[in-house]
Amino acid sequence: MKTNMFSWWTTFLMMNSTILIVMGMNMMMSKKTTLIEWELMKINSCEMYFTILMDWMTMTFMATVLMISSMILMYSNNYMTKKESKRFIMLINMFILSMMLMIISPNMISIMLGWDGLGMTSYCLVIFYTSKKSYNAGMITCMTNRLGDIGLLICIAWMSSYGSWHLIFYKEMYTKMISYTILISCFTKSAQMPFYSWLPEAMSAPTPISALVHSSTLVTAGIYLSIRFINSINKSYLLMLTMLTTLMSSICANYEFDLKKIIALSTLSQLGMMMSSILLGMKNMSFMHLITHATFKSLLFMCAGIIIFYSNNNQDIRNLGMSSKKIPMTMSCFLISTMALCGMPFMSGFYSKDTIIENMMMNKMNLMTFMMMNISLGLTVTYSFRLMYFISMKSTKITTNIKIKKTNNMKMSIYLLTILSTCFGSMLMWMINLNLKLPIMYTELKMIPIFMILTGMWLGIESFKFKKYLMKNKMYKMNSNMWNVMATMKIMQKTMFKWSFNLKIKLNSEWGEYYGAMGMSNTLMKMSKIMLTSKKKIMLISMTSWMISMM
Repeated sequence: MKTNMFSWWTTFLMMNSTILIVMGMNMMMSKKTTLIEWELMKINSCEMYFTILMDWMTMTFMATVLMISSMILMYSNNYMTKKESKRFIMLINMFILSMMLMIISPNMISIMLGWDGLGMTSYCLVIFYTSKKSYNAGMITCMTNRLGDIGLLICIAWMSSYGSWHLIFYKEMYTKMISYTILISCFTKSAQMPFYSWLPEAMSAPTPISALVHSSTLVTAGIYLSIRFINSINKSYLLMLTMLTTLMSSICANYEFDLKKIIALSTLSQLGMMMSSILLGMKNMSFMHLITHATFKSLLFMCAGIIIFYSNNNQDIRNLGMSSKKIPMTMSCFLISTMALCGMPFMSGFYSKDTIIENMMMNKMNLMTFMMMNISLGLTVTYSFRLMYFISMKSTKITTNIKIKKTNNMKMSIYLLTILSTCFGSMLMWMINLNLKLPIMYTELKMIPIFMILTGMWLGIESFKFKKYLMKNKMYKMNSNMWNVMATMKIMQKTMFKWSFNLKIKLNSEWGEYYGAMGMSNTLMKMSKIMLTSKKKIMLISMTSWMISMM
């Protein structure tokens, strides 16, 4: 029963993905766009529509989401137990439905429905294992994303004054404030600084969920919304924040020993690069990197899941040595996905990442941003080679009991994604018209990325020699804790709770007593005394007047 459920949904999603990619190619070649609307209701002068926008970008992204989802379900056939399978499939389908609702609609009301659906289902997926750690991670994920939803709610309220919630029909002069409110939500959903703490914490979810939700779909929802509906906001401070996100995650990944957290930090680094390219006006290149990144990052997570699966759920890379001898085919796929992440020539990541970096160099950017971009590029290669050394070549004194189980579906899914991670980038480069300018640069400028990649390779191989120094270094604690963001958040929360508690005490014991029940009681007592005094005076006057009349 379990196998039939997973197989049926895998086939269904793969067929839909194939249909959508064919429709997307047809729309791209014919340059057609289809817009379908249903009027739902009217609120004064505002008409509420359910809108479906179908063009090549929508179809391509939907096809990618469905294709990765089908691979995840095929992979989960061996990963999940029979007890967990029904709930897992239901949550995955709810997540896909919310994602589709957000992708196909240019209407802010429909986007908000899909956006909230993503938040709720992602919370349920993070707490899938129902442990204390999962609950804490789920709460951080949910509350951080809910903080960003304020931007979309402000956008809906702002657009209601114009009489329409259709984003595509607004002129550019009206969209500046709308773009800023959407950008707030996109920064939280895509884990940009200062909202980046939730993504590594969400790694307590099962590995298939991390591969689908926290690498290729949920975190890229903010990127997709920015590509679609945000006009060019060329603000240097926003670009600095995205570059800081890329640099911070690249540095912290070199100090991390948790396998899934290293991959999560690499996702954070790539999200910062995508958001930077959007802020510089390179939307098509960012979309292409979004698609290629989704394929090789989901492959990276799935290979990591097999490594953890064969190592008794051990995620510390220091205890996963010599995995290349135990599972050589999986490690080969892991190596291919790592090379695609580094942007090695002729891999999927090369066609999008190298294009973005070269066009960034041709843009007007200050020296600080330029240096941060190139340093983060080199550090990406450093932690990738460090990870490969620890997993495949470094021997370990700890022996693990390898569980030999049937993993045919798991291996089949990663083989299919390996093919896509190798050639999907070149296919998209042929299909998508990026309107690229010929990058004309000095030889020295052209050689900087190559030099940084080679330096990163050397540092990644040599970093194990400085392990004791790095762990005793004063910077180790800060970088291993993501620049102490969680500690800072705890201090802020403690300060806010203390301030609110003191305010509550003051309101209850002082102002609350004065203006509350005790104050009302005192007022009533005073009024009763006044009324009693006036009543006595009235009786005295009446008695006096009666005595005078009797005389």
